[in-house]
Amino acid sequence: MVKPDENNIDSQNAPAMSFKVGDLAVYPAHGVGRIEAIESRVVNGEKHDFYIMKILENNMVIMIPIANVASVGLRDVIGDTEIPKIMDVIKARRDLAMDNQTWNRRYREYMDKIKTGSLYEVAEVFRDLSLLKGTKDLSFGERKLYDTAHTLLIKELSTARKVDEKTVSAEIEGFFAPEEDEA
Repeated sequence: MVKPDENNIDSQNAPAMSFKVGDLAVYPAHGVGRIEAIESRVVNGEKHDFYIMKILENNMVIMIPIANVASVGLRDVIGDTEIPKIMDVIKARRDLAMDNQTWNRRYREYMDKIKTGSLYEVAEVFRDLSLLKGTKDLSFGERKLYDTAHTLLIKELSTARKVDEKTVSAEIEGFFAPEEDEA
């Protein structure tokens, strides 16, 4: 079996992934969307093929050059085997070394993680900010990142598991619920 791009001189013209109209995919930092159409357009005198994708969360429409699918990070929704691994990332308690950093440095690091498009990275941001939120108030920027990570995580996990978003939200937020004292 030949690895992707290995011995393939023309790999830039062949997308790493191929999507069809109606497929669900994940666009980094925007979340789960549906491929609404595949269109050809002339740009700078050259014909290019584009995926027309509508983000489920906000109905934003994005045109993604098919030749750039790998470089922009468009990917499939996670599979069943990935779901428990994502949940493990969320549940993992971690010493917040970042707690000693300034909020704007944490913000930049978290934003970089969200931009990767990796649900593992998004889960880490959500987990870290959830833990931080339990010890002190989040800055406005951190609160927005928390909300973004939460939305991206909920939408993709609910899509992958084929359950409603409220169920997934309650489950992952439950990992951070304060322990009730027995009285």
